[in-house]
Amino acid sequence: MTRDEWWLASLGRMVIWARLRVLDAGTAEVFDSDGNTLPYDSEDTARAMLMDAEFVAFDGLDEDDARARGFSLDEIAPPEGQSDAGLRERMVQSLGTRA
Repeated sequence: MTRDEWWLASLGRMVIWARLRVLDAGTAEVFDSDGNTLPYDSEDTARAMLMDAEFVAFDGLDEDDARARGFSLDEIAPPEGQSDAGLRERMVQSLGTRA
């Protein structure tokens, strides 16, 4: 059974998403904001790559973590799409300006 996890990085008021997909064989792949699917030999390797790129797991964020990154959890949600091609255009989310 495959399992998806959403990861994010922030740059100002922009959120960049990445989807970590853990495959049945124990390998993993990351779908990035450029529309690339990057294969990894394990879930641990894929997670390490994401952390090296300053991504954090969405499920692990609390409101304080989100505010430290410049947004509220109420402002964001992982992107949705019918296919990776449709998802690709939603992988970068601009949050607008603060009042």
